[in-house]
This record gives sequence, C-alpha cells and structure tokens, in this order.
Amino acid sequence: MNILVTGGAGFVGTNLIKHLLQEGHKVTSLDNYTTGLKENEISNENVTYSNGDIRDLINHSKYYFRKFDIVFHMAAVARIQPSFENPVEYFQTNATGTLALAELCSQNDIPIIYAGSSSHHSGRYKNPYTFSKDVGEDILELYSKCFDLRYSIARFYNVYGPNQLTEGGYTTLIGRWIHNIENNIECEIYGDGEQTRDFTHVSDIVDALVSIMNKNCYGHIFELGRGNNISVNRVAKMFNITPTYQKAKPGEARDTLSDSKLAKELLDWEPKLELSDYIKNYLNEN
Repeated sequence: MNILVTGGAGFVGTNLIKHLLQEGHKVTSLDNYTTGLKENEISNENVTYSNGDIRDLINHSKYYFRKFDIVFHMAAVARIQPSFENPVEYFQTNATGTLALAELCSQNDIPIIYAGSSSHHSGRYKNPYTFSKDVGEDILELYSKCFDLRYSIARFYNVYGPNQLTEGGYTTLIGRWIHNIENNIECEIYGDGEQTRDFTHVSDIVDALVSIMNKNCYGHIFELGRGNNISVNRVAKMFNITPTYQKAKPGEARDTLSDSKLAKELLDWEPKLELSDYIKNYLNEN
C-alpha cells in the first residue's frame, strides 16, 4: 500500500515507518521537524520525507491525496506542560490540522488512524494539550457521521523506547531521565512520586497500529497500554537513582491505567515488553 504518516520523523512515527517498510509498503512522511528529527530519517527507496505542516494541508490539492491508501495521523504538538505556554499553537496544530486532514481524507475515501492520548481520561479541560487532542477526536467523529470518513483512534499510554526525545521541553520521563543519567544531571520528580503511569513500549504501540490497518478495523477507540501502572518512585528505584522532589505541576493526571480489552478482542493485541526489562537492559549496556 501507499501510506502517509504525519509526524513521520518523530518518535512513534519513526518506529511505525520502520515496521511499514518491513511489510513492503511505500511510505510518505509529512513532518515540520518541530520535534521530529532529521537523524530519524530512514534511508530506503520506499520512503519519502516531506518537510511540511499539517496546518497547511487545507491548501493542498485533493488530487495529491488520491495516491494514498491510508493515513496514520501521528503529527501533534505534544506534552502537557508546554501547552500552558502556547495554547493557540496546540489548538491550531492538533485540532485545525486534524480538520484539514479529515477534509482531504473524506474527499478521497482514505481512512485515518489517529494518535489519541490517554490524558483524555483525566478530563478534557485539565490542560490545553488534552483539549486539543480531544477536539481532534471530535472532528473525526463529525466527519464520520456527516461525510462517511473511516477512522479509528488509538490512545497511547506513556510511550517509551527507541527514538524517544531525550532533551528539551517535549521529553517524557524515561527519555529525560536517561539523558540526565548519562550527563550526571539530577533526576527530578514533580510531586510525591506516588503518581502512577502505564508505561508502554513503542514497539507494542506500533504492532497495534499496524493491526488496525491490516484488519480494516475502523470505527473504534483503542486504549493502548499494558494495563499495569507503575509509580514514578518505583521507576526511580529501577534506575537505581535518588531523585530530588519538586512541586507538582498543573494539569497532570494522578494515575494512568489502560483498559485494552477492545484491542485484545478485535486486534488480537497483547503488549509484550516490560519497562523493568527495558531499564535493566539499558543499565547493563551502560
């Protein structure tokens, strides 16, 4: 198939493209490289990297989209804390950009697999990031009901693994701590550390995304996590570090825990990789 991956130079997008190429597909990546990295680009004749912004898609000819069989919509401005600083950018990218994509895909009968967020469950008004991602979900539902758009949503839970960001304001806990450990920087916990997260390896996430495509499983919301949440304090013990504690940050969920029953039933999906094994392997190699 001919596949478009938005955010294809980012963390999940890069791992997804690797998998799609292994299955023999042709892939086009669309990324504006705000958080995507040039070094993530894969040298392969079956992948093309395009530097562009999903917010500009509304200006693209619908005929350009006719060559695609499916779109994996991974592009977004991510993370909760930066969204308080620039809510307009989050809304324009995550909501308006998704609107442009939905319009083009509905015109050309192209299905969308959308990267949702587990932060949905902590309340859509808790922070601008969650709200913008929820509006993206709403747009897809609207286009499904009014314009017969085929789509499914995959809500990710605390993803970690190869190609994760390790520097800057868009890092997640695992990537940031690995960077700090390697650079002798203190690892910080915001709050008491008893908040829990459902850490899920990116390879498991990609397996589910590809299964949605291969099974033509549209019209669903899939929660993609291990169903096992771990406290941040416990993660610190896995890394054998003594963190410092800072004031809790606003907008964050106290706990995340996935119920992936639907993914297991419809996709025959079971997450395979454990965070403890990932950290143990990292420590053994370093």
